Amino acid sequence: MRIAVFPGSFDPITIGHQDIIERASTLFDKMIVGIGTNANKQHMFTLEQRVSWIEKTFEANSNISVAAYSGLTIDFCKKNNANYLVRGLRSFTDFEYESAIAQMNHKMSPVIETIFMLTKPEYDAIASTIVRDIIRNGGEVKQFLARGVSLGV
Repeated sequence: MRIAVFPGSFDPITIGHQDIIERASTLFDKMIVGIGTNANKQHMFTLEQRVSWIEKTFEANSNISVAAYSGLTIDFCKKNNANYLVRGLRSFTDFEYESAIAQMNHKMSPVIETIFMLTKPEYDAIASTIVRDIIRNGGEVKQFLARGVSLGV
């Protein structure tokens, strides 16, 4: 069985994330959206909200699930028998950062391959960091959020 993990904080999940997850899910038997928890990072949205949004976004996709984890992503992959990590790339800067992580992950576990997928051009500028800033300043973000996200405003 081909199992892949798409890790991130998804604070919040954007249409860019949604697009990568949906496209990647056609390549694998099972796709796990892994929400990494980091005690040192302050999130805008609770873990419960992020899990719920991802579940709602992909409720029609039977091969996509969501799970929270702490620790190394590579250990989460091993625990879930995933041999693939999927990462979305918006820019060359993303590639430089993600390739370094992929190389370190490969050193720790050579059987886990990282698959890079390019973001569609219309989603290049969309980043959770920017979306959070728009939210903090009262701007309209619905067009940037995955279909399952409801901010209740």
